[in-house]
Amino acid sequence: GVLDQIRDRRLDGEISVKLSQLGFDLDVERTFEHASALAAQAAEHGKSFWIDMEGSAYTEATLSFYERMKAAHPNTAICLQAYLKRTAADVQRLLPLKPEIRLVKGAYAEPASIAYQARHDVDANYLALSVAMLQAVRAGGHVRIALGTHDVRLIEQVAEHASALGLPKTAFEIQMLYGIRSDQQRRLNREGFRVSALIAYGEAWYPWYMRRLAERPANVLFALRQIFS
Repeated sequence: GVLDQIRDRRLDGEISVKLSQLGFDLDVERTFEHASALAAQAAEHGKSFWIDMEGSAYTEATLSFYERMKAAHPNTAICLQAYLKRTAADVQRLLPLKPEIRLVKGAYAEPASIAYQARHDVDANYLALSVAMLQAVRAGGHVRIALGTHDVRLIEQVAEHASALGLPKTAFEIQMLYGIRSDQQRRLNREGFRVSALIAYGEAWYPWYMRRLAERPANVLFALRQIFS
């Protein structure tokens, strides 16, 4: 499997899965068995096991599933979406668990009643959520913060807040999609930030990749530049 390939090739990699691909819609208990097996194998390699977040219909169920997984497998990590209005409360809910959180903007079409629609509002919430997690780290909390975005301006704003709090560049990490803004990934890495590339795998890689591009229209231009450069 992928975890064995990571081990055999001595790669500094982890896996991230959608619960719906493990049968979440059919059998939650069977999904827990599958996820537990993957988390246990990841733990053997000293790696985290990431749970992706899907549309809002899955949010609460996914968080509850994560809390259960975290209790049984401490190396379980979770993705949260900054455009959902509930996420600020979700961060506070998870902080006592010493969580590993990947913060993304969000790529599903959600109604205005539950999600911010304007880019400015999403960005503002993304920054506020990042700062809340940084403040928790500054206060002695244990939070692994991963910024899952290609928005370099926003990343630099988070970095400025981290610096103001007296935290090093390694207080958070940056996770970008492979092939998107590779020049910026290399630059940020050279500047001392921890940078990882997300690579889609499996039969459903194409719709996953398209949603990541749709998350921000500029990502399409970034991808085209990489293809034709």
